[in-house]
Amino acid sequence: MAEQTTAPVNDPEDEILHQKFLRSLSTFEGIILSQIDIKNKLGDRLNYSIRAGLILLGVVAISILVLLLTLSSQITRISGVVADMNTHFGSISQQMHEVRSHMDSMALRVALLEQIKNQTSVMDGEMDLIRDDMLNMQDILGGISHHVGAVRLNVGNISTATSTMNREVQVMSQEMHHMAKPARSMNKMFPFP
Repeated sequence: MAEQTTAPVNDPEDEILHQKFLRSLSTFEGIILSQIDIKNKLGDRLNYSIRAGLILLGVVAISILVLLLTLSSQITRISGVVADMNTHFGSISQQMHEVRSHMDSMALRVALLEQIKNQTSVMDGEMDLIRDDMLNMQDILGGISHHVGAVRLNVGNISTATSTMNREVQVMSQEMHHMAKPARSMNKMFPFP
């Protein structure tokens, strides 16, 4: 090939063919260089897309972490409220046991009243004891009513916490949908099979 370029060209047609060949060669070289440039640009775009995807995945991971932390804190609060309810139910059970013991005591005293019909003074004393027991029962029933009100309040707090958690999950869902818009736009710009 070096001999062909150094040898003198005698024929004008060969000269024209030689110039066409050189132009074709330079055109081919330009096409190859432009293809390489286009491939480099596409590679850069792919790298940017991958970086943007990684950033988006990081944001999604952080959002999921925040969601999990929020849910775990709400579960802790709910378990605390349930523990309080268990405590109140235990207190109610204990007070019901006391009411039962008072009722048994009243039954015994009423049975004693049948045996001491002639002793009115003793009966008056027993009636005073029964009246005291009834007052104690009223106090205990008032305490039970107070504890039932507290349980009702705790159930209302659970309902409020569940409602708040539901709103937070809806807001997070909307934010996830909003954050997915750039990814859908990227998919439209760079459709991958």
